Amino acid sequence: MAKSLGIGIIGCGNISAAYMRLAPLFRGIEIRACADLDADAAKARAAEFGLKAMTVDDILAAGDIDIIVNLTIPAAHFEVSKKILQAGKHVYSEKPFVLSVAEGKELAKIAEAKNLRIGSAPDTFMGGAHQLARKLVDSEAVGAITSGTCFVQSPGMEMWHPNPDFFFQPGGGPILDLGPYYISNLVQLLGPVKRVAAMSSKGSEERTITSQPRNGEKIKVETPTTIHAVLQFQSGAQITYCASWDVWQHGHSNMELYGREGTLHVPDPNFFGGEVRMTRQSGFVNIPEKWDHPFSRANDRTFANYRTAGLADMGVAILEDRPHRCSLEFALHVVDVMTAILESGEKGEFIELSTSCARPAALDPDAAKALLV
Repeated sequence: MAKSLGIGIIGCGNISAAYMRLAPLFRGIEIRACADLDADAAKARAAEFGLKAMTVDDILAAGDIDIIVNLTIPAAHFEVSKKILQAGKHVYSEKPFVLSVAEGKELAKIAEAKNLRIGSAPDTFMGGAHQLARKLVDSEAVGAITSGTCFVQSPGMEMWHPNPDFFFQPGGGPILDLGPYYISNLVQLLGPVKRVAAMSSKGSEERTITSQPRNGEKIKVETPTTIHAVLQFQSGAQITYCASWDVWQHGHSNMELYGREGTLHVPDPNFFGGEVRMTRQSGFVNIPEKWDHPFSRANDRTFANYRTAGLADMGVAILEDRPHRCSLEFALHVVDVMTAILESGEKGEFIELSTSCARPAALDPDAAKALLV
């Protein structure tokens, strides 16, 4: 049995550096090559991380590449992932996996016919903080979860991103861009969603870029930038979820889960670490679990950053012939939830989910350690 699988990357933008930098932490995978439509971008990343720079066609045909990571823009995820599967490679996509359930189902058919795997970010739900929350939910430390809230709100991306256009185009917006982190975590904690209702709006019809090098340019807003949604889970839990790029300041917690006997305060699902807090009727109480999870430890300045954990888990799962956590079914259900929220906001009616999924297997400290070199 091979000890590791060869990884290629298509798309050499900002996020590619995180994969290339953090992949050596994990067993089961070895990044060997990268490609981009911009050959200079691929050459620069290859030189930075000691990889082979290839054309897209060459990386699809490479004999030493088993999994290709799709780091293209969201609008290209479906077509690029389809080409990867047709080339006989497993695919791991950045979020969002695809932009419609129909696209995901088409990829699923190809993967099944070719006996290939599909995985997708985000993998932050595998972080130590969120796996502690998972253990507390599963043990009903605050009783069965009946409701909760999630808030991810900011003034937007045009203040810092050099090319923020795609954030405000169809396929962008706070639901499809940030929603994968929050909804993935909710689904791994509470199980699949049954139906959603939402209201949506745009704070303005255009945004002014204030970052460099395009300071002062105007960009058209073509997707909702404020969404208030309610998610009803198959478990019966109801979660209020608010996502906006039209908010300068707010005082809401990222995620709170309300049980019959108390509350769990869950940190930002965009990160692996953070503090999980628990209250009962008397107020805050000590969490009874001793929890030394490797994906809680700061390894990137003051942060716990283990992006690539989901890719590594997929690689090891292929080698060990077991299910992987960032699975096609899980990612597709998250896409279904997000697109249903957008549809509900447009139509003003409840939308029933067309997909379901099993919760990913929990990742306890020993299982996390087993993924590390």
